[in-house]
Amino acid sequence: MPDHAIFITFGTRPEAIKMAPVVLELRRRGVFRVITCVTGQHREMLDQVVKAFALPVDHDLKIMRERQSLGHITSAVLNGIDPILEAEKPDLLMVHGDTTTTFAAALAAYYRMIPVAHVEAGLRTDNVYSPFPEEMNRRLADRLASVYYPPTQKARAALLREGARPESVLVTGNTVIDALLMTASTNAPDWEPKVARALKRPGPKVLVTVHRRESWGMPMERVAHAIKQVCAQMPKATFIFPIHLNPVVRVTFRGALDAVDQVVFTEPLPYLPFVHLMKTVDVVITDSGGIQEEAPTLGKPVLVMRDTTERPEGIDAGTARLVGTDSDLIARELLLLLNDQAAYERMANAVNPYGDGQAAGRIADHLEHRFGLRAHPPGDFQDS
Repeated sequence: MPDHAIFITFGTRPEAIKMAPVVLELRRRGVFRVITCVTGQHREMLDQVVKAFALPVDHDLKIMRERQSLGHITSAVLNGIDPILEAEKPDLLMVHGDTTTTFAAALAAYYRMIPVAHVEAGLRTDNVYSPFPEEMNRRLADRLASVYYPPTQKARAALLREGARPESVLVTGNTVIDALLMTASTNAPDWEPKVARALKRPGPKVLVTVHRRESWGMPMERVAHAIKQVCAQMPKATFIFPIHLNPVVRVTFRGALDAVDQVVFTEPLPYLPFVHLMKTVDVVITDSGGIQEEAPTLGKPVLVMRDTTERPEGIDAGTARLVGTDSDLIARELLLLLNDQAAYERMANAVNPYGDGQAAGRIADHLEHRFGLRAHPPGDFQDS
């Protein structure tokens, strides 16, 4: 039995995708006792990823309930995880990113005086309400952590400005690139009928994902209007829209776009077909954080439908463009990419700054060094 235990917790689909390479790499090496705990902040979408990566689950808090509040998630994670930490007595707890699960699990570990390692640490928009509540969740997790795995040099610089010790910070690249490359190398799936028919249509294909809390209401209505504008000006364009399970998202977009033939709604796709869909379409428009990193790896331009982003590296590199939720701006920038080959190629061929597929290995190396199992620490990922 290994001497040291690493407790890894996650609760949403994006967290599971990004932590899967770390869980699998640590288990493959066999030098730590790896304990996994899912909170179930998401349920169906989380379970899809757990199944896709064959992730072992040692504990499941099953906290999700209909129309759950942030207060419910926070208190349910704290109350659920504390007795497990007491029983398992891990040497380190590892969290990822910016979810409420991340913050609450880090706080639970702090209460037990268990060191916290934060994967994808240091991302900042400098606006605590955008994205909400993710920006504050990430900041609070970083205050509670003592080991940091930022994906880029900019994220590292933010942590150092806020007082993190340099020796506690390792730039790893983003683990989502590890997961993406693993998945993209597999065979394409048999598409569900709706997606198969959409992909057979002539003309350009646009993948749409929108779900963030700060986009609810009028911002989502403006996004829907932008899609209508593009459809009117490009009758052969097809929008493929795996729609989020949240009722607020569904009511807004289905109400606005159900009658538009060029918009094809599907249920949320499992990770493998979603990755292959990104490979297949021409452009991605999204308010997702992770997709800002994934799509450029596959050579797909990304329009980011948010007012701020904690991932400015892609904007600086030219792989992504921040368009907010202004209908006219979204439509104008999307039409430019769909009609101007030179503009498209500039974004599609820009250098992706987010990773090289080796982030999980760097994290495992760093943990081995921290626990005296490796003589030298790994070097930083160089993103420029």
